Amino acid sequence: MIKILENENFEEVIKEGKWLIDFSAIWCGPCRMIEPILEELSDKYNILKVDVDKHSDIAAKNGIMSIPTLIVYENGKQKNISVGLISKDQIEDLLK
Repeated sequence: MIKILENENFEEVIKEGKWLIDFSAIWCGPCRMIEPILEELSDKYNILKVDVDKHSDIAAKNGIMSIPTLIVYENGKQKNISVGLISKDQIEDLLK
């Protein structure tokens, strides 16, 4: 199940383990297209969805200029990034 960032502290959520962060918005077509893939992968990986409209401060801090943007964090440190719609295999490659 995908965790949706609400009122939690972003840094606290990602500080331990490996996380795939999905920066997206409900109005974004490619974001909606990638969602079923992320939902499927959420059985194997920690996935956190950040709505860039609700959390513009977090998006800005992470340099988000386009969505969807996927960022892999491991123990609070950014490891990989991908911008735009990508396949399930490409997402899994990001997480390696």
